[in-house]
Amino acid sequence: MIKILAACGAGVNSSHQIKDALEKEMGNRGYEVKADAVMVKDINEDMLKNYDIFTPIAKTDLGFEPSIPVVDAGPILYRMPAMAKPVYDAVEKIIKEKGLS
Repeated sequence: MIKILAACGAGVNSSHQIKDALEKEMGNRGYEVKADAVMVKDINEDMLKNYDIFTPIAKTDLGFEPSIPVVDAGPILYRMPAMAKPVYDAVEKIIKEKGLS
């Protein structure tokens, strides 16, 4: 199981759209993915230790350097395949590089 953390400002709308999109697309690509959606302000170093990939809505200053790969997932929200594909490809590249599949 590949664990992804999606985050946005309120943790209610955008992060859930990113979560759903990543679970669906990565599933279509043959990966077993579980994503969680949270508020950016709630993220800490200990929380990130429970995930393989961090996908915030935009480049975010957490006050510390994430210990896991980070992929800016904001383009998923435009719902344009040409803009979302690079995000999905980046996530898949990390999955392959880390041997998570």
